[in-house]
Amino acid sequence: MQFFSGRFKEKASHLILDFHSSISFDKRLYKYDIMGSIAHVRGLGKQGIISLEDSQLIERTLKDILRDIEAGKIEFSIEYEDIHMNIEKILIDRIGDVGKKLHTGRSRNDQVAVDMKLFTKDEVVKIQALLLDLLEVINSMAKENLSTYMPGFTHLQKAQPVSFAHYILAYAEMFRRDYIRLSNAISLADTSPLGSAALAGTTYPLDRQFTASQLGFSAPTWNSMDSVSDRDYLIEIINAFSLIMVHLSRFCEEIIIFSSNDYGYIELSDSFSTGSSIMPQKKNPDAAELIRGKSGRVFGDLMALLTTMKGIPLAYNKDMQEDKENFFDALDTVKACLNVFIGMFHTLTVKKENMLLAASQGFINATDVADFLTEKGMSFRDAYKIVGSMVAYCIDNNTTFENLTFENYKNFSELFDNDIYEAISIKNCVEKRTTLGGPGEESVLAHIEFLDKFILDSEKHVNEFKLNNILD
Repeated sequence: MQFFSGRFKEKASHLILDFHSSISFDKRLYKYDIMGSIAHVRGLGKQGIISLEDSQLIERTLKDILRDIEAGKIEFSIEYEDIHMNIEKILIDRIGDVGKKLHTGRSRNDQVAVDMKLFTKDEVVKIQALLLDLLEVINSMAKENLSTYMPGFTHLQKAQPVSFAHYILAYAEMFRRDYIRLSNAISLADTSPLGSAALAGTTYPLDRQFTASQLGFSAPTWNSMDSVSDRDYLIEIINAFSLIMVHLSRFCEEIIIFSSNDYGYIELSDSFSTGSSIMPQKKNPDAAELIRGKSGRVFGDLMALLTTMKGIPLAYNKDMQEDKENFFDALDTVKACLNVFIGMFHTLTVKKENMLLAASQGFINATDVADFLTEKGMSFRDAYKIVGSMVAYCIDNNTTFENLTFENYKNFSELFDNDIYEAISIKNCVEKRTTLGGPGEESVLAHIEFLDKFILDSEKHVNEFKLNNILD
């Protein structure tokens, strides 16, 4: 910040200005910078460090600057490096020497730290709102598909039958955890670094409890060196973003597979698909593929920030400026992917008949045949071996359990009776699994009810959340 310094005799090279400047990306922090400055100047006035008259003039002018920024009347300059110095320069230009008092007892180190925390709190709740929208869409589709039966897979091989409702609610659990994970990360970040100054606090009698409460933080930070060099919360939140992308990517992978001609379990809306430049018949799941691809971008942002922070000595170092582009990119990518995924999922068509047909193939009721024998008194391991022999027989004779004659069953075990055909129906195989968390309708309905309550309670938090009204 040579423009405010008497230390330097030479003007900064345009090369270092371009390289050093962050205004091109940190300008999106303007509102939060003004919020932090208003809290700080109120504290200066309250403590008698500057006069109340000067404090109030600075606050009024900062609010005028905010209105002008939002009206598009202000252009930021690379000469002033970052959003913090740009706003301070505009303030001084408007009210002269009084504006120079704003930075009393404050450093850009604690200034940027508080700006990023305010920005992060505000943005994370928007991601949480999108997660709740997605949970609502999944839960709604689950209610419509309680009796839509499909194969469940392990190793991408047909394993046991489940309902489509149960299948998509598995992803609802992932996204519910993502919501909670973000709440936990924000609760850890809910402390104000304002007043920590460069690294060692200040000799001015600042009331840090007051400024923390003005900004809606639960408390001030406890250590000034940690305050200005902490980026743990950004790493933790990008990690949470990365897990959201893992879950979106897994879901997209299955949507891509299940919408293919060979599966045909679902069909994507034309509005979320594209065609081929040469093959007229193609309907490509580009939206799902792009979301799957963008997961790597967010993982890269996480690794970049981890790598930036891993060897930095206390306290602040310029390396930390690199946190913003990674965080902004991860945030914007996750937000875009959630919006597109919600639209894509909301408009897909479930092919119930195709799913049921697929569930009738692949011997996915084999475990139920073994359970039938076990209930008749045979040990499960003996039953398992017999059913394995039955599978081999069916494969050799191009038939299924449903098409075996009762005489065939008796040839494998005298314990079989006529109830076997009902026991191995796909519907029965699903619906008799009523344990908590299972695919039976009773269990799925309980899960849906639980999610409905979670969504309702969480929406109340999201709708009521707003940063402290310091700008009002």
